[in-house]
Amino acid sequence: MVRATYPRWGIGRRVWVLAGVFSAYFLLTAQQPQPTTLPLNEQGKVVIAGRSMPYLIRHLPVNSFPELPARIQDALNRRGCTIPQTYEAHGPENVVHGSLERAGSSDWAVLCSAQGTVSLLVFFGERTEGAQPAVLASSTETERLQAQAHGATGVLGFDWGIDRATPEQIHEAQNGMVHPPARVDHDAVAEAMIDHPTTYHFYAKGAWSRLQMPD
Repeated sequence: MVRATYPRWGIGRRVWVLAGVFSAYFLLTAQQPQPTTLPLNEQGKVVIAGRSMPYLIRHLPVNSFPELPARIQDALNRRGCTIPQTYEAHGPENVVHGSLERAGSSDWAVLCSAQGTVSLLVFFGERTEGAQPAVLASSTETERLQAQAHGATGVLGFDWGIDRATPEQIHEAQNGMVHPPARVDHDAVAEAMIDHPTTYHFYAKGAWSRLQMPD
């Protein structure tokens, strides 16, 4: 007959150890920022030229952009961010990766919608954990609506988008200037409303500025 044997410290002690491990796990899990569960579609009515117009703004949760570093996803979730999409979107947009601080850096720009306000945020890749992003622009969502965005339906849609602008793209955009400035050596954030001129946000010498463009 084979008799089962147990370590001298006993079954009871092992149960207490396992209970401690699980308690620590659940405590750590509770402290992690949780993905947003906010509504992804915002709709209502606004008055334009004395006429009440319906609008629809679609959003994506932060986890729709798995390429975002975990620390940035956590920061966006803590802010309660969702990512607004333009009415012309055919895929996830308004999250941009580029060299925005300097040549060769790895940085991110994001449109964050939280509590009815949209902000253009920039996270530099080499900043320490907990560093606050730069806020380049901010407005209420309903200030960024495009009339007749959905054609015959008459429903307004979100028209604010961002993209990466490379040094070559910036140089081409400045070609029409009488005295074009010297070429830049890293990317800018291109901010545009559909059917409107593009604004280029550029970081240099510790500050953000808007690049000059042809009239």
